[in-house]
Amino acid sequence: MRVIFMGTPDFSVPVLNALVAAGHDIACVYCQPPRPAGRGKKDRATPVQAWAEALGLPVRHPTSLKSPAEQQAFADLDADIAVVVAYGLILPQAILDAPSRGCLNIHASLLPRWRGAAPIHRAIMAGDAETGICIMRMEAGLDTGPVLLREATPIGATETTGDLHDRLSALGAQLIVTALDRIDTLTPETQPKDGVTYAAKIDKSEAAIDWTHPAADVSRQIRGLSPFPGAWTTHSGDRIKLLGADAATGQGAPGTLLDDKFTVACGKNALRVTRAQRAGKGAQDAATFLNGFPLPPGTRLGD
Repeated sequence: MRVIFMGTPDFSVPVLNALVAAGHDIACVYCQPPRPAGRGKKDRATPVQAWAEALGLPVRHPTSLKSPAEQQAFADLDADIAVVVAYGLILPQAILDAPSRGCLNIHASLLPRWRGAAPIHRAIMAGDAETGICIMRMEAGLDTGPVLLREATPIGATETTGDLHDRLSALGAQLIVTALDRIDTLTPETQPKDGVTYAAKIDKSEAAIDWTHPAADVSRQIRGLSPFPGAWTTHSGDRIKLLGADAATGQGAPGTLLDDKFTVACGKNALRVTRAQRAGKGAQDAATFLNGFPLPPGTRLGD
């Protein structure tokens, strides 16, 4: 099948690989333009652009798809279908209508739950027991189109957004190949009106930890915001990102270290930090972190 691929971040790369491996003809790869990054603030290609160019695929990265010229260039590719995954631009109706079989989106949730920008983060932060991948036929609304295929997967008790991101990327790659193989026999399923939730973009203001909250809530915040932007607390003026957490026993004043294993009391119960990072340093497991930055029992975080 002649496919236009539209994606930008790391999450999209395994999907592109799967389409190539399945023998589909990639007419063009669309992604976000290079943007300044790193200390030198030099333009850096997105993960999809870098990988597509390494594969020798044609790449386009327009800043908008609204102009008649861009829409005509897209239509001139004469694609059977477009596969969209974490692309980052709204697709005008002329783009949606151009491929003969329309546009399919790979969405990392069990629609209609968690439509929108940050479904993986929100599923963990909300304490969902499961999430999954939906292959959806795109229409003008925000993730409102009919679902062609879906597959659920449980969310592990200690799983972070980074962990789940990688699993769902692989699942999405597998499922889109199946969807294209079965495109003529799949029955679109209209999304129900009940159960709709929206996964708003993560705001950095959500990352500050309030230790008076229950341990279960703080743990979900830590895991849901790991690795980015990273939930954080402070100690003696130093900001510490907490990137992993597990359930623990104990109680005490909220924010107090209960032992030498990074167990922290919360408003209800306690949690054990499993991974942490100081400003300007790399992320470390808890034991290594504490060797270099001791936090003895009785230390109060958040002061």
